[in-house]
Amino acid sequence: MKRLIPLAFAALASLVTPAAAQSPVVVELFTSQGCSSCPPADKLMHELAKRDDVIALALHVDYWDYIGWKDEFADPAYAKRQRAYAVAAGRRSVYTPQMIINGETDIVGARPMELSRVISDYAAKTTPVTLAITKSGDRVSILAQSATPSGPLVVQMVRYTPERTARITRGENAGHTLTYANVTEGWKILQQWDGVTDLAIEADAPGDKPLVVMVQKGVDGPILAAAQIR
Repeated sequence: MKRLIPLAFAALASLVTPAAAQSPVVVELFTSQGCSSCPPADKLMHELAKRDDVIALALHVDYWDYIGWKDEFADPAYAKRQRAYAVAAGRRSVYTPQMIINGETDIVGARPMELSRVISDYAAKTTPVTLAITKSGDRVSILAQSATPSGPLVVQMVRYTPERTARITRGENAGHTLTYANVTEGWKILQQWDGVTDLAIEADAPGDKPLVVMVQKGVDGPILAAAQIR
């Protein structure tokens, strides 16, 4: 990761102005192939993935692996992220399926009407952080500005596979073949940001898989801005 060269900064800066802005709503679904309650929420993610105003991310956790089926998409880091959200919100436990919207609001299971309302509420809000990303070859250029001091903030990047299928032979979902939308992988923190100075960085992003960049208060707070390249 390095500072952008001046010409690249100028080109990307033309996409962003330091004023209150709107951002796609980020929906994180914590799910597991070993959870019999998860398929309805997994199915709902397919619909969310089609929307331009929503960034839908399926984070498969590993804490149900012991009941007979190891989730091949799971990453312990996602369970850690979910626990961080729980601690920040004062919850004593984690569970699946759980949706976290913009790092703040949690929804239990698949509740499309409630989810639609929450997404609409967040979509109507403005944020002081504006974010623009472009990709050239295996590099992604990221520019962020804030109209008001917003730090300390964390800039994160995640890749995802739009659709993955699993044939499950054991555990609670034994005998089912399930297709999952926007299965995340390679979640990384790129940089801490003070939210005062302009941010202009580049990061490695090899391959053609979609990517998402998020600006969040810590790793368990509100997501102030997000952008994706499909």
